[in-house]
Amino acid sequence: MKRFFQFVFDFLRASFSGGIFFWGWMLFLSFFIMLWVYGEYVQIANGMIVTGLNDQVSWGFYLANFVFMVGVAAAAVTVVFPAYVYKHKELHKIVVLGEMLAIAAVVMCLLFVTAHMGRPDRLWHIFPVIGIFNWPHAMLTWDVLVLTGYLALNIIGGFYYLYKKYTGKPVNKLFYLSIVYIAIVWALSIHTVTAFLINTMPARPMWFHSMMPIKFITTAFAAGPSLIIIVFLLVRKFTPMKIADEAFHLLSQIVVWCLGIALFLTLSEIVTELYPSTEHSLGLQYLMFGHHGLDALVPFFWTAMALMISSFILLLIPRVRKNLLLLPFICLAVFVGIYIEKGMALMIPGVIPTPIGEFAEYFPTHIEFMIVGGVWAIGFFVLTVLIKGAVGVMLGDVRYKEQASHRVQGEQANAVAT
Repeated sequence: MKRFFQFVFDFLRASFSGGIFFWGWMLFLSFFIMLWVYGEYVQIANGMIVTGLNDQVSWGFYLANFVFMVGVAAAAVTVVFPAYVYKHKELHKIVVLGEMLAIAAVVMCLLFVTAHMGRPDRLWHIFPVIGIFNWPHAMLTWDVLVLTGYLALNIIGGFYYLYKKYTGKPVNKLFYLSIVYIAIVWALSIHTVTAFLINTMPARPMWFHSMMPIKFITTAFAAGPSLIIIVFLLVRKFTPMKIADEAFHLLSQIVVWCLGIALFLTLSEIVTELYPSTEHSLGLQYLMFGHHGLDALVPFFWTAMALMISSFILLLIPRVRKNLLLLPFICLAVFVGIYIEKGMALMIPGVIPTPIGEFAEYFPTHIEFMIVGGVWAIGFFVLTVLIKGAVGVMLGDVRYKEQASHRVQGEQANAVAT
């Protein structure tokens, strides 16, 4: 137990050590975290009236971000799967960094759901025994199970590996690989269940189709690896950890093909909905062209399409895709494009119009922007802490003192012998 607490202490000490750039970054994030605290206080004190939500539009900016971040969390499998199933050596060296990103993403997911609840103090209602855990009938309980389970798997797997690295002891392969393979399957489940959460509503025609789960997976495997590429490039630039170009080349290939499939599914949806142009396509028509002067979402849709299509064309060119100077900017465009298309351009028109045909336009208030921005800041704060600590352990800079002393003694003995 003493060794474990020493690991936690050393990990956090490494996580919060750095130069002026590091502390500037953390202070920058802390500013938005303080805005999040204020926004949450105002919302809890005054109720959801401070948001742009209304009786017609009850799902908004919070759940749009939640749906997107579930995909980012699931996309950690794009690092884990090639590393352990296809034995990709370069990704195997950094697979734990993907698990750290998954942890940060799930934390953000849970915070977005908490913000959407309005009364987080009533969360106990969903707990088993003391509340009403309506399982397996309610999709919400399935979502709670898969998200918390995925978070637990990544915490156990990631930190077990780091702890063994820290102490210099071998990993129990049976235990560790069991966690890894369960997490691979579980990663697909979290976004599939999230898709089922919305596509099982027959009163919402824009969501009510069986294509939704596969579209969620493909967009996740385009946006998630895009963020992973950016994070890995930053790790390579600002830390001594060497990440081979082959890792970026494989991840960029995953991005381009999954992005292509996502665009094809979007085109199929547009043709299917607009060609007959029945009343069931009103949500998509409102999103793409507006409706009787209500056009707040139209710029979002076309901006997302422009970013996604242009990025896809550029990534199809091998010379551009393998240019690690251009790649992060293209990945950023993919990430932002899918964030818009999967967030505001999916959740909002799904509830506009209402089942009885009412059109009530929605746009987030400043409180919603403060809370969402704060949650993103918390996510990047957690990610920075986890990545810095993990890199320190993997490079051997953070290790158990007994192991370090034995290593020094061994080196001294070898020097004397020679």
